[in-house]
Amino acid sequence: MDIWQPEADETLLSRTLVSFATGAATPVRGMRWFRDTERGDIQHELPSWPEGPTFTPRSTGESLARNFGKGGATALGGIFMAALSAAGGNISRGSGARSGTDTPDDPADEVKDFPVVWAAPGTVARTLPWQLDPARSPEKHYRTHAIVTDRRLVIVGFPYSKRNDELIEDEALWEIPRSLISRIEPKPFKDGNDVKVVFSDDSWCRLRAVPSEKFTRYLLHPLDLVPWSALVPAQQSTVEQFVATDVEPNHGAPFVTRRPCGHYRVELLSPSEVDSFFGLSENPLLMDAEGNEVELKDYHPDDF
Repeated sequence: MDIWQPEADETLLSRTLVSFATGAATPVRGMRWFRDTERGDIQHELPSWPEGPTFTPRSTGESLARNFGKGGATALGGIFMAALSAAGGNISRGSGARSGTDTPDDPADEVKDFPVVWAAPGTVARTLPWQLDPARSPEKHYRTHAIVTDRRLVIVGFPYSKRNDELIEDEALWEIPRSLISRIEPKPFKDGNDVKVVFSDDSWCRLRAVPSEKFTRYLLHPLDLVPWSALVPAQQSTVEQFVATDVEPNHGAPFVTRRPCGHYRVELLSPSEVDSFFGLSENPLLMDAEGNEVELKDYHPDDF
C-alpha cells in the first residue's frame, strides 16, 4: 500500500473518485472533446497524451433513430421523448437528491458539443493528466482520485483490480495550489455528479466526481478552517465527545470548518483507509455556534 499523504502541516479535507465527464444528451452521449477557445480539437496538442478516439456529434435525425432503435419510441409518446432527448432534454432519473435536471444549463457545451477541457495555449487546463480520460484509461483497469487539502488540489491514480480493490498504490499525477482555482460550478445536467472547475487563467475542465458533494464541499466556497482555540468551550466539548465515540481507530485529528450559513462542520477522516470507488469515508458532525448538534432536518444547503 502506498497511499498519498499530506505534508505534516497540511490538512487533508477530502478524497473522491473523479474522471473527465461524459456527454448525456443523445447527440453527444458517450462522447467528450478537448477544445481551445475557438472550439478547435486540441487533444493532439496535449503533451505526452496517447492517441484516443475521435468523436462526431450525432445529427438530430441520427439521435431520433438511435432512441427509436432502442425501443424507446412506442407510439407517439416514445417519439416525443426521443425528440426531447435529441434537443438536449434529460429524462428525469427520479426525485432523489442527485437525480439531475431535465434540461441543460448550456446547450452549446452540453448538447451541441461536450468539451471537458477548454484551454488556450499555455493554460492550466492543458496540463491535466490524460489518465482522467475514460477513453484512454478505462476505470475497470485504472482509477483516478481528486484530493483536496487546505493548500492544493491533487490528482492521483492507481491500477485497479476487481479481485483486490482494497490495494491502493498511488501515483501522483498532477497538482495545483488552491490559488489557481477561480471557481467551482456544479453542473446538474445529467446525473448531478458533473463539476466545472474554472482556473485563474479562464481555462476550465468538466469532471465527473462521485459523489460531487465530496469534491465541491471544500472548494465551492472560500475555505474557513476554524482553529481549536477559536471554538467556544461548548463547541470544544461537543467535538471531544464526537471523537471519543468514533469507532474507527485510525482516524486523524478532527478539523472544523465554518459553513457560509453559520453552522460548523466537524470532520473525521482516516487517511490510511481508502476505498477505490468512494475514496476517503467521512464521519461528519454538524453543530451550531453554541455547540449544539444540528439535526438533519435543520441542515441548510451549504451544510452538505
